[in-house]
Amino acid sequence: MIPEPISFTVYGRPAPQGSKKAVGRRKNGSTILIEMSQKVKPWREAVKTAALEAYDGPTITDPVVLYVVFTLQAPAKLPKGRTYPTTAPDLSKLIRSTEDAITDAGIWRDDSLVVVETGQKLYPGQVGALDRPGATITISWIPPMTAGHVASMMAEWRSSQPSTKIPETG
Repeated sequence: MIPEPISFTVYGRPAPQGSKKAVGRRKNGSTILIEMSQKVKPWREAVKTAALEAYDGPTITDPVVLYVVFTLQAPAKLPKGRTYPTTAPDLSKLIRSTEDAITDAGIWRDDSLVVVETGQKLYPGQVGALDRPGATITISWIPPMTAGHVASMMAEWRSSQPSTKIPETG
């Protein structure tokens, strides 16, 4: 049986997991890196807290689908012609910070378990957006595949491939 999806809302200013800055070296010679953005730590803490409140089950170790809708603060006056948040922060960096926070919360073993991912950036008031900055996050399990499913998929794939037979010459 597949567990129900985990869905939760996080309020706060979504922050990207961005660039790192080298600040020195450890005794073993490795570089000490710090996050450049001051905003990422509060965002990750907010996500971690909301995730822990939403899910108290065992650590996820199976493949999952992640769906995130970020609501970003709209500028006081949108430039003419801009409907969506098409400026920084990058959607991929917002997702990265959010995945890392979910990992820190222990909800899943690692964000490498995310095999399908969908994200959106919206402004408050748009369909699917929150009324203020934050995010809605849903984690869904993928049904396990049986050996029969895998064999069927492989047979279908093989039949779609060009022939590798070498024609006989006379």
